[in-house]
Amino acid sequence: MIQDIFPSRLNNAYKKETADADSFIMIFRNGALLTYFDSDKKDIVFPKMKELDEIPETEYLFSVDNDRYFLSFGKDTEPFGQYGYMTVKELRGLALSTSRSIFAAFTAYHLWKWYDSSRFCGVCGSRTAHSGRERAMVCPDCGNTIYPRINPAVIIGVVNGDKILITRYRVGYAHNALVAGFTEIGETLEQTVEREVMEETGLKVKNIRYYRSQPWGPASDILMGFFCEADGSCDIKMDASELKYAEWLSKDEIELQPDNYSLTNEMIKVFCKGLTF
Repeated sequence: MIQDIFPSRLNNAYKKETADADSFIMIFRNGALLTYFDSDKKDIVFPKMKELDEIPETEYLFSVDNDRYFLSFGKDTEPFGQYGYMTVKELRGLALSTSRSIFAAFTAYHLWKWYDSSRFCGVCGSRTAHSGRERAMVCPDCGNTIYPRINPAVIIGVVNGDKILITRYRVGYAHNALVAGFTEIGETLEQTVEREVMEETGLKVKNIRYYRSQPWGPASDILMGFFCEADGSCDIKMDASELKYAEWLSKDEIELQPDNYSLTNEMIKVFCKGLTF
């Protein structure tokens, strides 16, 4: 999955640091990241501070091994050299052979999106400021503190004997997926599994078992994977407002996603190997 970058390691502890010449600067414009694809290394490249004509205002984001990443604020940066702006969808479509840089891009996007949407206080409307002590935006007028947003969501592998429930979204990601959805207020994760499967496919489930979790920066999510079994009738009553496809498929009928980044794809692979934990 996208976060599986071993032996590299993400360090996301907040630090009050200043970018140096070799620091990577993550520059966003309308959600697109300034980068380019190195066809020789088959990897994406981010600009370093020493490559920029003007020194931007920056905020430390995280490090991967000894590489430090900073977010650029303020003046817009025009594309230069080989660098151009690429959306998260375009980056994912590259299907890179390594996930270290794409994980950095997705994680930076998660933080950029939060910083961008937290410029003003949701209580009094005043302009917020960086905390300087922790990863937070603080309102200087009313003291409201805003922390990075992380949305809890579930990915659900519903199994029926030698078949698994495969879906495709009505809009958005076009490839095969599993039933998924966000946890609502007052719900346990297991209750989210039961509700989402019922809402999207009209099925009841049993034997809900946790599999694994995944940070998913493009949507500010923390995804939690569960396997479960169909309980009772296996007749699918698809919610056409959410899905355009929902069918029971055997492992020989399944087409995997084109990349290895997602928890969804890993869970489908696990099923195809005969494992459902």
